[in-house]
Amino acid sequence: MDMKKRILVVDDDNMNLARTRIILGKEYDVFLADSGIDALEKLRSEKADMVLLDIDMPGMNGIETFERMKEFAADVPVIFLTASGLEEDVQNAIKLGAVNYLKKPYRPEELLRRVALEFEKA
Repeated sequence: MDMKKRILVVDDDNMNLARTRIILGKEYDVFLADSGIDALEKLRSEKADMVLLDIDMPGMNGIETFERMKEFAADVPVIFLTASGLEEDVQNAIKLGAVNYLKKPYRPEELLRRVALEFEKA
């Protein structure tokens, strides 16, 4: 039997977390973190096949979280979620090695498509 891919979704907004879990939950095993620090702790203790990472979070933002993550989970693909749409944020993310990004609010089918595309590449 095929094991479902595990996706960690990181966002400081609980509504976003809940919505993303609903969208992805049929196809994937989804677990959640509501901060960068929480995400790093979960990644240290649990296997993730992909991370969806909100850039704009209080405390430790997505870019910083990503940099810290690379110290021990460099092989996990990351798709950044950004509400800002700031090109600079996105450029930085891609430079750092993110596989993709999505602007919020995104359509459910767009999220599913991006995630599926990344898993196909792997």
